[in-house]
Amino acid sequence: MNVLDNASGMTDTNAVEAAPRSIAAVERDTGLTKDTLRVWERRYGFPNPGRDAFGERLYPIDQIDKLRVLRRLIDAGHRPGKLIHLPMHALMLLGRQERLLTTAAASVHTAPAGFAAPDLGEFLALIQSRQPEALRRSLAQALLRLGLERFVFDVAAPLTRLIGEVWSRGEIEIFDERLSIESLQTVMRGALASISSPGEPPTVMLTTVPNEAHGLGLLMAESLLALRGCRCLSLGVQTPLWDIVLAARAHRADALVLSFSSALNAAQVIDSLAELREKLPAATRIWAGGDSPALRRHRLEGVEVLAGLHDIAPQIARWRLTTST
Repeated sequence: MNVLDNASGMTDTNAVEAAPRSIAAVERDTGLTKDTLRVWERRYGFPNPGRDAFGERLYPIDQIDKLRVLRRLIDAGHRPGKLIHLPMHALMLLGRQERLLTTAAASVHTAPAGFAAPDLGEFLALIQSRQPEALRRSLAQALLRLGLERFVFDVAAPLTRLIGEVWSRGEIEIFDERLSIESLQTVMRGALASISSPGEPPTVMLTTVPNEAHGLGLLMAESLLALRGCRCLSLGVQTPLWDIVLAARAHRADALVLSFSSALNAAQVIDSLAELREKLPAATRIWAGGDSPALRRHRLEGVEVLAGLHDIAPQIARWRLTTST
C-alpha cells in the first residue's frame, strides 16, 4: 500500500504494529537518518518522540507515518522547513499532486497501441561487430521514426546502460564503448540543432564539474528540456566551478543542471554542489542528476535531486507553476 494514499499507512493495525518504535527502526522504515531526525526535532519540534525507561527515543506510529510522507515529498524537491508543520491531510494533498505531475509526464512518453519498442540487440550487434558508421545510420533512422523524446527514453538511456554492462563483462573494449557513445551523441546533437529556438523560461544552464567527463546524460537532459521550450545553454563537460558561476550570472540562468556519474568521488560531488550553492544567486535553482550514490545519501539545502530523466517534465511544470503565481 502506498502511504500517500492512506493517512495512517496501515491496515488491520494490531498491538505489535501500533507500538512505538526506536530511532533505529524509524531510520530503516523511513530512510531518514538518525542525524536528520534529531536535527528536525531540535529545529522544528517534530518529530516529538517519547522516551523509554532508559531515556531512548520512541516514535509513535502516527509520527512515523508523517515522516514517510515527508520523505517522499522531500525526494520530489520540497523543503522540509515548508512541510514539516503542515497537517497530514495537507501533506497527502501535496502527495497526490506530485503523482498527478509524474503521471502526466509519463503519459507523454507512453508508447501508443501497437508500438514496437526498438530492438537494442540490433544496435549492440553493430557495436560488437565494429561497424560505427552502420550504427550511426541505424540510430539516426530510429530517431527519425521515434522522435527525439521517445528516442531518449527508448534507445539512448537503455542502450547506454546496456553498453556499460557489456563493457564491464569484457565483451567489448573501451574504444568500442567510446565510439558507440560518440555515435549516440552525434545523432542527438543533430536532432537538437533542428529544434526551433524557444526563448521560454526557464533559462537552463547545463554542465558537469571538473573530473566528470560523462556528458551523454547531460545531452539527454538537454533534449528533454529543449522539447519543453526551455532556453538551454550547455557548457559541455568539466567546467571549472567559478566559470560555472560566472556563466550562470552572466546569462541569468534560472536553473543549473549538473550530471554526476558513479565514477566521480562522492566527496567531490558534495563539495562541488555545496560550493556552487554558496556562490550562485539564491534564485538560481540547482538540479542534480545522474547515478552517483552520493546524490541519494547526502542532501544539501538548495539542491534538488532528480531521480531520473522522467523527473524533468514535472520539475519544469513545478518551476513554471511556482514562478507564475
